[in-house]
Amino acid sequence: MQIVADVGGIPGKDCDGFCKYCYFRKVKDVKAFGCAHCLPNTIGCERCSKGVSETQSEFKNPFEVITNIQTTLMMQPIRGEIKANISGGGDISCYPYLEDLTAALNQMSLKSHLGYTSGKGIKDVSMASKLIDNGVDEVTFTVFADNPELRREWVKDRTPEASLDACKMFAENIDLTAASVIVPGVNDGDVLRQTCNSLEEWGAKGIILMRFANTFNEGLILGNEPILKDFESQSVESFQELVESIDKEYGFRVSGTPLGDPTTGGPFAIAKDENEIFLQFIKEVTGEATIITSKIAAPFIERIFEKIGADSVNVIPVEKEIACLITKEDLENIDLSEVQESVIIPGRAFVHLLDAERILSSDGVERIVGYGPDTLSVDGELSFDMIDENVIERELEQFNDLVDAINFYGMKRRF
Repeated sequence: MQIVADVGGIPGKDCDGFCKYCYFRKVKDVKAFGCAHCLPNTIGCERCSKGVSETQSEFKNPFEVITNIQTTLMMQPIRGEIKANISGGGDISCYPYLEDLTAALNQMSLKSHLGYTSGKGIKDVSMASKLIDNGVDEVTFTVFADNPELRREWVKDRTPEASLDACKMFAENIDLTAASVIVPGVNDGDVLRQTCNSLEEWGAKGIILMRFANTFNEGLILGNEPILKDFESQSVESFQELVESIDKEYGFRVSGTPLGDPTTGGPFAIAKDENEIFLQFIKEVTGEATIITSKIAAPFIERIFEKIGADSVNVIPVEKEIACLITKEDLENIDLSEVQESVIIPGRAFVHLLDAERILSSDGVERIVGYGPDTLSVDGELSFDMIDENVIERELEQFNDLVDAINFYGMKRRF
């Protein structure tokens, strides 16, 4: 069981400067998007305004972090071993009280997991040693490449050798999961394989490969596209082939986001023919509805509903490749002649129901819009520590939630 130790932090400010490929680089001031967490008649809340750009919280003092953890421990039941997942908007290794915080957690008999860090705050490998002594037993480390000069240029790491030494020490002594945003022509190909060679030699658990986003349709919704000018994005298909190739070449765990996870078959493992037997556990669809989702997810969702014989449901993809980053602009480009009177949009989409109903009823047909589940599968980041049974179980649960939404909003008989 993990509890979150949120230390705050702002991208670009609390991470020794933006990485060259950072999702938050060049972010503009944007209006609140609207989302499922907004009040019914108000567009805008913390999540879809400051929250989405992660600009709301500078680094917190360690006393506040510890107090929040103690409150969490008192408010929720304890199940098994508890670990503190130290995370925030900046780079965790740049948190000035990291050693003090981990020491305090260790005194509370809590082991620590360092959430995503690039190690830029580690100026000497002795810091990694102290963190291990303080009970840090798991690290997720954005390595990018094991080449110091590439890290200096692309991660903006002033002390890349120290960061890589720390990465090596973590991998040799505790659980280290590496992560790498793949920028084609920079850290793929031979560079990626050399990085994987080092990680495997050091004893890393594995690596999560992340496809670089550079356009609005790929997920840059904060007015900051492109991150890199004159750059041709890698196709989703090419990226998935890379993930599968690296998985075959190395003995450690490999997964990718947005696609895919060769070990679990995710995302959308239940769409695979070999897992069709599990579809019998999805509830009967009795409603009529249109599901609006991302370009990547749509073929999988459509295939699942076809296999269970749900002819009353149709799936419409937008150009956005990540469903939870769909905005009202995506809905404005939909052919409304294909949309039924009841519509389900992703639960985490950045669209308020007021906007969704207005846009999707602009042809004169009054449509009912509802939110579906937050997710319908588990991407490669979250499935890294899961097995295929875990992913299938999660997907069945989420698809049953989706069917509940379809049956509720898409009742054939309206009163």
